[in-house]
Amino acid sequence: MVKFLIGLMTGVALVFLSVILLFAVALRFRESAPVIAGNSVLVLRLSGELPEKPPMELPSFVGDDHTPLTVIGVWSALEKAAADARIKAVVLQPEGLSAGWAKLEELRLDIDKFKKSGKPVFAYLRQPGTREYYVASGADRIYLGPSEPVMVKGLRAEMMYFKKTLDKLGVSMEIEHAGKYKDFGDMFTRSDMSPETREVMTSVVDDLYGNLVAGIAEGRRKSPEEVRAIIDRGPFTAPQALKAGLVDALRFEDEMWGELKERLKGEPSRVSMDKYSRITSESLGLAGKSHIAIVVGAGDIVRGDAGDDGAGENSLTSYGFNKLLRRVENDPLVKGVVVRIDSPGGEVTASDELWRQMNLLSKKKPVVISMSDAAASGGYFMAMTGDPIVAYPATLTGSIGVVFGKPNLHGLYDKLGITKEAIQRGKNAGIDSDYTPLSPEERTTLKEGIDESYRDFVGKVAVARHRKFEEIEPLAQGRVWLGSQAKPRGLVDETGGLDKAIEMVKQKARIPAGERVSLMVYPGRRSLLELILKKSQEDMLETKVAQVLGRMPFHAWLRGGYLRMMPYWFEVR
Repeated sequence: MVKFLIGLMTGVALVFLSVILLFAVALRFRESAPVIAGNSVLVLRLSGELPEKPPMELPSFVGDDHTPLTVIGVWSALEKAAADARIKAVVLQPEGLSAGWAKLEELRLDIDKFKKSGKPVFAYLRQPGTREYYVASGADRIYLGPSEPVMVKGLRAEMMYFKKTLDKLGVSMEIEHAGKYKDFGDMFTRSDMSPETREVMTSVVDDLYGNLVAGIAEGRRKSPEEVRAIIDRGPFTAPQALKAGLVDALRFEDEMWGELKERLKGEPSRVSMDKYSRITSESLGLAGKSHIAIVVGAGDIVRGDAGDDGAGENSLTSYGFNKLLRRVENDPLVKGVVVRIDSPGGEVTASDELWRQMNLLSKKKPVVISMSDAAASGGYFMAMTGDPIVAYPATLTGSIGVVFGKPNLHGLYDKLGITKEAIQRGKNAGIDSDYTPLSPEERTTLKEGIDESYRDFVGKVAVARHRKFEEIEPLAQGRVWLGSQAKPRGLVDETGGLDKAIEMVKQKARIPAGERVSLMVYPGRRSLLELILKKSQEDMLETKVAQVLGRMPFHAWLRGGYLRMMPYWFEVR
C-alpha cells in the first residue's frame, strides 16, 4: 500500500511538472518582440561575476528580471542600443560587482563605443567600491546618493595559506612542479609568499593599478598624478567624493531621472536589459549575411563525461567543448570563429584534447583567440594553434608549467584512529596513495614525467608563436603575466576585447571591414527543461561547492594527477 501511494504521488508530481513545463514552453513561443517606446533609456544593472557562458533561461512568468548578464550579452545590448533610434541614453547602475578586471575593461570599451553614438551615459552609484567606480568612470555624468560612501582606496591582493592549519590536522601536501614560478600548492605548503610569488604579485598589482588609474583619469579628464593623489585620500564620504571630482552630483535616484528627463526633453521610458535582450540585431538592420561563431570556454579544465554538451556553468570539459568546436567546424554557414577563453587551466590530458580539437578547427576555419579574465596554463595551452591571440591588459595569461600534487593524510588518520595496510605489486603502485609520502624513487619518476610534459608545453608554445624554444623557455617557468606584459613578450598578439577579435577574424575570413556580420554564440542559453533533464547530482554538488569557494578552480584540484594549472589563485580588490 505504501509503495502504491508513493508511486501515485510520484506520478501526479511528474504530470504536474510536465504541465508546468509545457505551459512555460508555450508561453515562450507566444512571446513576441517587446515594444520599445520612442524616448527610451536602457537601464544596465550590473552585479556579481558577469559570466561568459549564458545562465539558465527561466520562463518569464517565473521572473527572469534578475538573470545574470553575460559579457557578450552586455556587448551586444550596447551595440544594438547605439544604433536603435528609440534608445536615447543608457543608465549604468553597477553594484556588488565581482567580475575580474579584464571583464571590467571590456565593459569600459563597450561604454566608450556606445558614447560615440552621441547618446549620453549616466551612472548612478550605491556604496561603490573600486570595481563599480572604474566602470562608472566611463559615463558622461556620475551621480551618487547624498549619504553613500565611496570605497575607492586602491588595490590589494591577499593570498591565503593553510599550512599551519594542515599541520594541526596532521595533513601534508606532496608537490612536484616544473618552472621556478610554478609554486602550485604553496597555500598548502607555506605560510607566506615565496620570493617568486612576491615578485609576480608585485608586478601584477602594479600594472593593474596603473591601468585603473589610467582608466579613471581618462574618464574623469584628470591627469594620472591627480588620480593617484585622490585615491590615496580614500575612502570618501559622499561630499568628499564630490569635492574630489570623483562624482558630478549628489542626488537621490529620482532626482537623477529628473535631470535625465530635462536632458532628453521628455519623460523617458525605462527599458531593462532582460527586455531589451529580446530585441534582435536583424530588426535593427545590424545583422549581416556572413556568420561569425563565438565559442565560449570557461572554467577549470577537466575531461568531464561523454554526456557533456559544453553548457555547464562550472567547468570547461574537453568532451563538451570539443563537441561545440566540431559543430562549428562542420557548419557551412560559419565563415570565422572567435574562441573566447576564461580558464586558469586544469588537467593535462583534458587540455591536450582541447588543444588537438582547436588545431583541427584552425585547419578548417579562420580562428582568432579572445582571452577574458584568465587564459593561463592549460587555458593558454589550448590556444596554441598559431592563430592570433587578443587579450585585455588585465588578462592573466601564460603560466607555462606543469605540476603534480597529492595530500598525505597519514597524520590526520592517526588523530582519528584510522590505519591503513596495503599489499602492492609494482614499485610505484602507491605513488598516489594518501597514506604515504613520496619516496625518492617515486619523486624522481614524477619529476621525469613533469619535465617531459613541461618541455612539450614550451615546445608547442614556441611552434605556435613562431619562436625558438630557447626564446620561450625564460618566459615560461610557470610565471603568470598580465596581457599588457604578455604582448611585448610575444605571448599574445594584440590587447583589446570582443570588437578587436571580431575585426581580426573578419580580416582572416576576408570579410570587408565595413560589412556587418551575424554572430552565433556557443553554447546557447539552457532552458529549465534542459536543466531538469541533463543536470546530474554531481553538477548540483559542484554548484554548491562553487558558491562556497567562489571562483577558485577546485574541479581539477580534486581530481589530482598532472596539472597545467595556475600556481595560485588570488583576487585583486
